[in-house]
Amino acid sequence: MAVTTETLRLQAEIRANLDRIVDNQTRDLVAAWADAWDEVSPDLTAALLEQLVAGETITRAQLLRSTRLRKALQVIKAQLETLATDAGVRIVADLQDVIDTAGAAQASVIDSQLPPNADQLVDLDAWSRVDADQVAAIVTRTTEQITSLARPIPAEQYAILRRELIRGMAAGSNPRATAARIMRRTEGRFNGGLTRALVISRTETLDAHRAAARLGRLAHADVLGGWTWLAKLDARTCPSCWAQHGSLHDVDELGPQDHQQGRCTAVPTTKSWKDLGIDIEEPPSLLPDAAHQFATLSPAEQKQILGPARYAAWVRGEFLMNAWSVRRTTDGWRDSYGVAPAPGASRGGRRSRKAA
Repeated sequence: MAVTTETLRLQAEIRANLDRIVDNQTRDLVAAWADAWDEVSPDLTAALLEQLVAGETITRAQLLRSTRLRKALQVIKAQLETLATDAGVRIVADLQDVIDTAGAAQASVIDSQLPPNADQLVDLDAWSRVDADQVAAIVTRTTEQITSLARPIPAEQYAILRRELIRGMAAGSNPRATAARIMRRTEGRFNGGLTRALVISRTETLDAHRAAARLGRLAHADVLGGWTWLAKLDARTCPSCWAQHGSLHDVDELGPQDHQQGRCTAVPTTKSWKDLGIDIEEPPSLLPDAAHQFATLSPAEQKQILGPARYAAWVRGEFLMNAWSVRRTTDGWRDSYGVAPAPGASRGGRRSRKAA
């Protein structure tokens, strides 16, 4: 394979375009949740103050008997249901664009790895002839996944928020200060639904992109030796993705299977020029080497990436880069690669995490 500066430029452009889509989703979801909270918070504050000014201690039973509070909670429940439904609709709206862009981009990335006189090996219009049913299957699968992940948000967040509100409260000398404290805490619980929606948005949009890229690769399987895991080698990237960077995978393997919200991408990787019958000396690949790149970072940056225990083990030579990544199973989501514990670290008490 001859990963060139053009290959890396195209991959960066693909990543930037995808990031713009996800960033727009994020802005829209955050705005929707903020508007919803602004709508419900005045009535909720008034309901709390009505109780707090009544006495020194507010019991759970007193709160539950409050007609005003019950009405405020019903509005919140309805808001959460609407937000979760609208979040799914918002995310799905971008799928066709994400899929078409990812699939069509594969030809250009492949072409960038071949000499100029080898244009006949890559059909730049191949994506237009990909089976429409296969593309539709990606949209269907992603839509179903988003729906199944978003559906529990209203009930779960409402239950958490309600528990927060019905804790025993001491009014003290300043009911308004107490109400403000409770409202700050409750707003955090309310926005827990937003956090989950954002994870769903980024994770499922990225996975739809990867599924389309796989179809695009398969349209050019005759010139490919597989795909290469490409991580963004900076201080924000987790040790697992550093370790996976540069690994070669089969053409039809879906991936990269990195963690939720992961930023890694798959570079379609050509066979050697010799294997393609091109009688030209192939230049060396310009794909960055993860081990070399990590070694150029400052100790502070290396420690930031690995964490204290892993960093100490790495410095001692007990935790080489090829041991930084492990495959994990997560309830409600696909298997993925995550960060391995430091040598000797206890694995006790680890539980499966939900997808969002």
